[in-house]
Amino acid sequence: MNTNKALYEVPQVKNFKELIDNSVNLYPLEPAFKLRDENGEIFDVTYTAFKDDIYALGTAITDMGWLGKQTAIMGQNSYNWVTTYLAVQIGGGAVVPIDKELYFDDINNILTVSETDIFFLDKKSYGKIENHLDDLTRDITFIILDAEKDETENMIFSDLLEKGKNLVKDGSAALDTYSAVDPDPNVMSVLSFTSGTSGLTKGVMLSQGNIVFAVMSNCSVAKCGPGDQYLSVCPCHHTMEMTEGILIPLYCGCCIAFNDSLLHLMKNFQDFKPTIFVCVPLMMEKFWFRIMAAVSEKKGGKLKLTFGKLIAEATNVVGINMNDKIFEEITKNFGGRLRLFVVGGAAVPPQPVKDFKTFGIDSYIGYGMTECAPLIACNHDALFTTDSVGKPIPGVDVTIINANEEGIGEVCVKGPNVMLGYYKDEALTAETIDADGYIHTGDIGSLDEDGILRLNGRIKNVIVTKNGKNIYPEELEFHLNSNPLVAESMVVGFEDIELEDTIVEAKIFPDFEAIKKKAAEKGKEVPTGNDLEKLFDDIVKELNKKLPNYKNIKKVTLRENEFIKTTTMKIKRYANMDDEAKES
Repeated sequence: MNTNKALYEVPQVKNFKELIDNSVNLYPLEPAFKLRDENGEIFDVTYTAFKDDIYALGTAITDMGWLGKQTAIMGQNSYNWVTTYLAVQIGGGAVVPIDKELYFDDINNILTVSETDIFFLDKKSYGKIENHLDDLTRDITFIILDAEKDETENMIFSDLLEKGKNLVKDGSAALDTYSAVDPDPNVMSVLSFTSGTSGLTKGVMLSQGNIVFAVMSNCSVAKCGPGDQYLSVCPCHHTMEMTEGILIPLYCGCCIAFNDSLLHLMKNFQDFKPTIFVCVPLMMEKFWFRIMAAVSEKKGGKLKLTFGKLIAEATNVVGINMNDKIFEEITKNFGGRLRLFVVGGAAVPPQPVKDFKTFGIDSYIGYGMTECAPLIACNHDALFTTDSVGKPIPGVDVTIINANEEGIGEVCVKGPNVMLGYYKDEALTAETIDADGYIHTGDIGSLDEDGILRLNGRIKNVIVTKNGKNIYPEELEFHLNSNPLVAESMVVGFEDIELEDTIVEAKIFPDFEAIKKKAAEKGKEVPTGNDLEKLFDDIVKELNKKLPNYKNIKKVTLRENEFIKTTTMKIKRYANMDDEAKES
């Protein structure tokens, strides 16, 4: 059994009701949220006030006859989004989080399959539906999360919340009914429809028990608490953000702010000064590339950075941490207080992780999937690696099955975080979770003698040569993406009938800005056409020299557009086989 040990004792809670009650008891006047008012001024919402809003909304929901019902939520991350999420579930209902990037047909399908009639969403999301109301397959009640009075004919969140506050003030029986609910931690509480890289949409059933276990286990190896400020950027409909970026800080007494737009991200770093930032690898890499580009443009910048790293490493060895002072110019871009990146969702290149640690900002790389609420393994306060996803979280067993001679096989997971199953799909559930309770992740990896988990890719992505050799596309993509002239890549394999062999192809989206910059530095024209193709042929030839022959990339195709991705910035392989494919 490959499990990790807890580093800290944490409060035990069985559901979201106990999670919120515990936090209010421990941190009643601590800020749970920092929000902006209509004038852009920042104000705090304490834990006590947040609980009051949850119970006011829950009382209104009860009075409307919606208690215990499945409720969809869609829209940009917001205080109202989170309040709805918790109010519904504390009342024993189930939440159906919907990706705000979906189009009407997908939204309608999710509402139909999930049999959902109550829908909280923001104005922008409602805009995708209002012209298709006659096409809805169900009679839906809409509550607009961010509308003001007279902006819509639908019910609005602020009125519903106000109604609940008045009911509470008047001692309504609806408050007693709502307060008496003790949510069952073992029934479906979140129904999450995944939009993965395979293109298949599945309804993942998670319980409050699944999620609070992941929260408690994570917090037993990675400490945060009052004084820590989170900046929420990844979409709330995604389980990673909800667990790592919302529920964990609420469980630990931290404060949350919402990033209102990626265009305003750096300003929000300055305004909210986060200490912890949950993100996908692509975002972290972009920060790093921007820093490296800024350093290279300054006279003597690279020399100063190298010298600074040497000083930092030398002082850290003797127990003196001067990183904040040495790299103050870098860290102030993130508000000056950032101490930790929490990174998950895809592979992370080691160099940014190493450099940010030198700058004084740790990176905890983790691994999970929606079906595991979502955390499976992570780096933490007692474990820092740059080439792994860490160890299984306490209470979770990870094993490798069907391993080859290198110990690489399918990653299987067992623990209280494993989902209840797929919604209305017993066959797929039985295919995914075996008789011993292990979920077969479809990921390929290995465990070393210390129990550290390393991932190689997805089973469905593996390219098998005629000689029976396995090629993991993610490995080749990692090497390609390490080149500064490559923005994104996707490696695939296909059978060449004439050669009677498997051909490895790299589809590459060039970093055109980096190419222009490099050409300008050398006083040359920007390569186009055949010259551009030769540039990338040469890049691939250099990579091939470092690889066994059977892994060599034999074909290179350049794209004019970015790859189509999921909202967690993973490339959708099925959607990108056409080299002209782009977001519609």
